[in-house]
Amino acid sequence: MYPVLFDLDLGRFGQFTVGTYGLFYALGFLLALRLGVTLARREAIDSSRIVDLGIVALLAGFVGAKVTLYLIDARYYYEHPAEILRNLRSAGVFYGGFALAAAAGVLYVRRYRLPLAKVADLAAPPLALGQAIGRIGCFAAGCCYGRSCDLPWAVTFSDPAAFQLTGVPLGVALHPTQIYHALADLLILAITLRLLKRRHAPGQVFWAYVLLYAVLRFAVEALRGDVARGVFFGGALSTSQLIAVPAALLAVLMLVRLGRSAGASPARKSA
Repeated sequence: MYPVLFDLDLGRFGQFTVGTYGLFYALGFLLALRLGVTLARREAIDSSRIVDLGIVALLAGFVGAKVTLYLIDARYYYEHPAEILRNLRSAGVFYGGFALAAAAGVLYVRRYRLPLAKVADLAAPPLALGQAIGRIGCFAAGCCYGRSCDLPWAVTFSDPAAFQLTGVPLGVALHPTQIYHALADLLILAITLRLLKRRHAPGQVFWAYVLLYAVLRFAVEALRGDVARGVFFGGALSTSQLIAVPAALLAVLMLVRLGRSAGASPARKSA
């Protein structure tokens, strides 16, 4: 793989490394933001507000993912404070970033009196698109790697820079969990885009995304090999799996509730 694309010599300012993960992270954000603007215009929502919302969510998500990462292994980082700075290059915990980004997004939407449920629906496809592209960056860098396997499509990392950056084992055939994740994200993208045209109540697309992502994450986590992410119940569940279960249950509850309210609306009108 190619964890580092190239290095720029900045003279007296030193050397700047352009990493593949960072590039794909930025590309994923920009394409997701572009999709969000396009969808907002279709819904007659101020696209400039969507751009600002995307930036707010990005910053909040970055902070939330990092803070969650540090809190999960608080004892380790307390004993090894230098690792806090070293792990600033890692992505962090998605659900932590998602939670803080959602909270910041709600505050922003309320502040500018945008339709919350509709904006949440519009956020679902861009989220899936950005994640799919970001996972390609993960694959190139070697992070979020899978367990060893002997399947025909197993991947083997050999670049020492990948090991230094992410700890991925070299010379070992592994599940390409990053590719599994990216393909599933593209499927979620297709589903949420279709649901946008067929939804019966605002909010259904967002909660469908939450449900689908929870199922995806729970399944892929079972094949992950990077275990330093916090484990529970004797190692049976990772941090993300533990969060995915209540997230899926909440999503199902909300989808049932929205479905019932949508079904009751015609009856109220006819009465």
